[in-house]
Amino acid sequence: MHILRPPFRMEDDAALDFAARRGFGLAVAADGGDPLGSHIPFIIRRDPGQTVVQFHLTAGNPLVAQAAAGARFLIAVAGPDAYVSNDWYVSEDQVSTWLYEAVHLSGPARLQPVDGNRGHGDALLATAEARLPKPAWRLETMEPQKRQAMLDGIRVIEVLVDRIEGQSKLNQHKTDADHVVVANRLARAGTTAAEDLARRMRALRPDLVYDFPDDSDMP
Repeated sequence: MHILRPPFRMEDDAALDFAARRGFGLAVAADGGDPLGSHIPFIIRRDPGQTVVQFHLTAGNPLVAQAAAGARFLIAVAGPDAYVSNDWYVSEDQVSTWLYEAVHLSGPARLQPVDGNRGHGDALLATAEARLPKPAWRLETMEPQKRQAMLDGIRVIEVLVDRIEGQSKLNQHKTDADHVVVANRLARAGTTAAEDLARRMRALRPDLVYDFPDDSDMP
């Protein structure tokens, strides 16, 4: 990932936290030909001295062979994004831009033994279900033969992360006046992504005066 400006760079721990909260991304590898990619849910495990991204693919996915060969994988994790028009700014001669947050995690892959599929499924479900306001659904409630058939049809891949790149492009280099006016515009844009970015911008400079409430004031 090309970090556009030093203030946009996420620290490694913040980037890993961001990726773990999102839990969904694009896994990409290449074998010298066209790149291969699949959108995947994942979990992040922080082992002593090693961060691991674990996910699964269907057994027939060509990325499985790449993992078996130890290819390098890139996991691209995108957060909210929104367009900013140049005439939103207080300052003159600004350029329209796109604000966003994203993280890239990369490293060599390894294919896991199929007898670990159940453990992976339990861990992935526990992470995803914990985000919902309801009792967690578990694999153990599934009809055993159907559950086993589903588990037999996947392959679990781990990426041993040796490169962490995170970018939070939230106009950190702009003046306070421009920061506030853009945040206010995003808060009124009518999309969840724009509103999320507005709240993130407010959190960066909480002492300024905005036209929308902070999270603690929201119902």
